[in-house]
Amino acid sequence: MNILIVKLSAIGDVIHALPVSYAIKETFPKARVTWAVEPPARELLVDNPYIDEILLFEKKKFKSFGGFRKHFGPLRTKLKEGNFGIALDLQGLGKSAAIAYFSGAPRRLGTCDMREMSGKISTPVRGPHANGHIVERYLDVARAIGCRVNKVEFPLVVSEQDAQIAWAVLTEAGVPEGADYAVLAVGANWPNKRWPTGSYAMLADWLYNQKIIPVLIGGGVVDEGIAAEIKEKAVIPPVEIIGKTTLKQLAAVLRGAKLTVGGDTGPVHLSAGLSVPTVMLMGPTDANRNGPYGQPQNAIEVERPCRWCWKRACPKGIDCLASIDLETVKEKIRALMQI
Repeated sequence: MNILIVKLSAIGDVIHALPVSYAIKETFPKARVTWAVEPPARELLVDNPYIDEILLFEKKKFKSFGGFRKHFGPLRTKLKEGNFGIALDLQGLGKSAAIAYFSGAPRRLGTCDMREMSGKISTPVRGPHANGHIVERYLDVARAIGCRVNKVEFPLVVSEQDAQIAWAVLTEAGVPEGADYAVLAVGANWPNKRWPTGSYAMLADWLYNQKIIPVLIGGGVVDEGIAAEIKEKAVIPPVEIIGKTTLKQLAAVLRGAKLTVGGDTGPVHLSAGLSVPTVMLMGPTDANRNGPYGQPQNAIEVERPCRWCWKRACPKGIDCLASIDLETVKEKIRALMQI
C-alpha cells in the first residue's frame, strides 16, 4: 500500500501533522509513505523513519504560466510513479487538492475543515475530534484509513552534528555549558500573535533574577528588529540566536531548554511536540485548536470578547496580546518550574 500525505506548509502545521506518519507506519509497517511538502518545512521531515520519500513542491515555480507549463508535467509524472492507493490532504487548500487529485489515488481523504473547494476532491473526515486540537483532527484522518492511534508521537530526528552545532551556537551567544536557560520565541507571521517587546524585556530580566538565561529565537529581519527592541528595553540584554540555527538545530536548542514562551507560531509548536514545558500566549487563535499540544493548561488566552477572530491583523487596531500581563506569565512559569 502506497500512501501520500499532503501537508505543504507552514512549519507549525507540518509539525502538527508529524504524528500521522507515525500512526500509519505503526499500523501498516509495510506501507510506503510519501510526504509532499514545500521547501521551508522540508527539513522537519528529513530522516523521519516513518517517511519513505519526500516529494518537494516548489510553489514559486508554478506561479507564472511559463513556470506552470514547464514544471507541471514532471510533477504529475512523479505523482503517477508513486502508484498511490490513498492520498491524505491535510492542507485542505486548492494547491494540495490538485496534488491529491493528480496523484491518481482512488481514495482521497481530508480534514473536517477543508477550503478552496478541496472538499470536492477529497472526502472531508469529520471524526470524533472535529472540534478538538488540530493534531487530533489530522489523526482522525489517519483513523479513517484504519490507523490505530495508541500513542501520539512527533518523530523528529536531530543528528549528533546538528546537536553539537546548536550547543556551539548557544555557547558562543553567551549560555555557559550546563546553565539553565529559557527560550523566548518573540516573532510570529501574524503581527497580532506577538507579545509586546516591553513585556518580553521585563520577562527576560525576571528570568535572569531566577538564574535562568533568556534566549531569544526567531527568523528573518522582522524578528531581528523585535529582538533589538527587547534587548534595548531590558536591564540585562537577553541572549539572541535569531537566524543562527537550522530547524533541526533549533530543535536541539529547545530540547535543552527549561521552558519555552511565545505565541502561536512554529517554534513554539515544535517545543510542545518535543514535550518541553511550553507557555503559549494566544489571542486571534484559540487554544482548543492551536494550543500547545499535550499541555492545554499552559495556554494563556487574552480576555477580550473579540478573541479567536482568526485575523492576521486586528481590524480594530488593538495590540491583541498586550492585555496578557507579565504577572500572569510569571505565575504560569512558577508553576511549571516550581520556583
